[in-house]
Amino acid sequence: MGMIESLIVWLQQLPPGGVLLFMFFVAYIENVFPPSPSDVLILFAGTLISVGTVGFPESLAVTTLGSVTGFMTAYLAGRNFERVMETRLGRWLPVGAIEQVERLFQRYGYGVIIANRFLAGTRAVVSFFAGMSKMNLPLTTALCAVSAAVWNTLLLYLGMVFGKNWRRGAEYIETYSKVATAIVFTVIVVLVWRYVRRRRAGMGTK
Repeated sequence: MGMIESLIVWLQQLPPGGVLLFMFFVAYIENVFPPSPSDVLILFAGTLISVGTVGFPESLAVTTLGSVTGFMTAYLAGRNFERVMETRLGRWLPVGAIEQVERLFQRYGYGVIIANRFLAGTRAVVSFFAGMSKMNLPLTTALCAVSAAVWNTLLLYLGMVFGKNWRRGAEYIETYSKVATAIVFTVIVVLVWRYVRRRRAGMGTK
């Protein structure tokens, strides 16, 4: 928590405009250069709402805008550099496995977009594969905005409720993130295992 503590001390010294700009930045950067402690920092920003440093509407607006902008940055990267990334990933994964992930994403992708902000540790991956799968841009943006608004509302509200005891709220968020990451990892392992098993079964019948 050393780096986070230092950022929080610095954040408390900023004027309202600086606080809002910082909130936008941490919400944006998580989607581009994960992992980052954005959830904890946004939760702490909620404590600044409770003391009147910034208001709730503008805090929610800038964090949601930051989340959506970061998501779309990774989305466009996936959409425009699909072949390059596929070549790099091909060193470790067969092209067929990448295509299988794309098909799964195309089938269930919009549900994943809605749940995106609640899937700790996978947000940048979700946005990148959404771009690779060339999902509908307006619909993807709208669903991403809804997901981000709900999640950021929760974080800011927790910060307002816990106030000076924001560390307890941060512990809850960190526990949730670990559980969510474990579940997502398990699902990925199961999907890969099922794919490999089908591939072997198909090769055995030839």
